[in-house]
Amino acid sequence: MENWDEIRTAYHVARLGTVSAAAGVLGVHHSTVIRHVDALEDRLGVKLFQRHQRGYTPTEAGEDLLQVAAATDDQFGQLAGRLRGRGASVSGELVVTTLAEMVGLLTPVLARFQVMHPDVTVRIIAGEQLLKLEYGEAHVAIRAGGAPQEPDNVVQRLADMPAAAYAHRDYLRSHGGPVTDGALDRHRFIAVADPASRAPTSIWMREHLPEERVTFRAPNQLGILEAVRAGAGIGFLPVWRGRSDPDLMEVMPPRPEWVSPLWQVTHVDLHRTAKVQAFTKLLRAAAEDWPAA
Repeated sequence: MENWDEIRTAYHVARLGTVSAAAGVLGVHHSTVIRHVDALEDRLGVKLFQRHQRGYTPTEAGEDLLQVAAATDDQFGQLAGRLRGRGASVSGELVVTTLAEMVGLLTPVLARFQVMHPDVTVRIIAGEQLLKLEYGEAHVAIRAGGAPQEPDNVVQRLADMPAAAYAHRDYLRSHGGPVTDGALDRHRFIAVADPASRAPTSIWMREHLPEERVTFRAPNQLGILEAVRAGAGIGFLPVWRGRSDPDLMEVMPPRPEWVSPLWQVTHVDLHRTAKVQAFTKLLRAAAEDWPAA
């Protein structure tokens, strides 16, 4: 592949968004990055990037290049390892994307993975944005809710995440208990900011709680956790999170209708690479020990 250096350079520019960041990853001068990108665009006869003050944004053609180059770069890394005689050893970067509230569960798994494979650099990206696995933005995604439907992805059920209602000891001292379905209107509740959230607990709250009883809205599950800890009211949390804090009391135990399914998602081009297979095998084993109720 006579133009691989140029393609690899453009791939890192597309992935990172700036010439300086790509130069740092590649260990070259920024002028080399610009020269490679310009030469590749001239050779292909198409613009791969829109240039602006903040950096480089891929065009549609650039996105196509990013998709192909991401898979190729990862597969070259696997091939290089085998050719160097390391057999099934695992190295390079592993990028995992998930919701912010899952970081606490995934971090011990990733740390254990690094102990097993010390040549791996781990990067976890947490947030609501769905990264594009087909463009190489992540190797593995852990998602909650309905089964992901993107084409060319391998989707596997990872676990069921039970939830329960929790309150801080201070809140219960002030507002009393127990908390039952018949006494919900005596309590203050915490919910996510999005009133149309499709999370199972959000749906249940809309169906069973008077709107005026939701007196605190947080941006996400981590925000709900902090609000519960501050005594702002009753909030729904994953069981693993709520039971890990001795100051939080489980005031309504888990129910089947509050369960969120978790999905492990990988792109078909990278699903069977040694690195992804090693991590997902460890992840599935760890998930068997996550709280089921």
